[in-house]
Amino acid sequence: MKEWSRHWISSKQRRKQRKYRENAPGHVRQKMISVNLDKPLRKDYKKRSLPVRKGDEVLVMRGSHRGKSGKITKVNLKTLVVYIDNVKIKKVSGQEVTDPIDPSNVKIIKLNLDDKNRMKFIKRKSPETSVPKQVKK
Repeated sequence: MKEWSRHWISSKQRRKQRKYRENAPGHVRQKMISVNLDKPLRKDYKKRSLPVRKGDEVLVMRGSHRGKSGKITKVNLKTLVVYIDNVKIKKVSGQEVTDPIDPSNVKIIKLNLDDKNRMKFIKRKSPETSVPKQVKK
């Protein structure tokens, strides 16, 4: 695996896992920042997870900021982290900055539906609209 390959499945070696994430193209990175939906949202949209976007309201489920909720202020696809407005840390200088959180540690409480493309994505990916494959006999 010299470059990124879409045919790569998995490895136990951490260095290969890191290499896969680091060298992934943008359309794959967008899927890597998918976040679980809250149970009422799962029923509404018939989906388990969605890629997180700026403006979504999330709840931190793991880590030292567990239980805090807020809106996503920034999504960094390069480092694959999200920034939440209420999750801050204090630097040595006394300045407060937002703490980067891994998307796997948060849950979407409320979706930002201002973007028309996102609604198209949700409808396109929903199981109701997909056509079942015909079984050959």
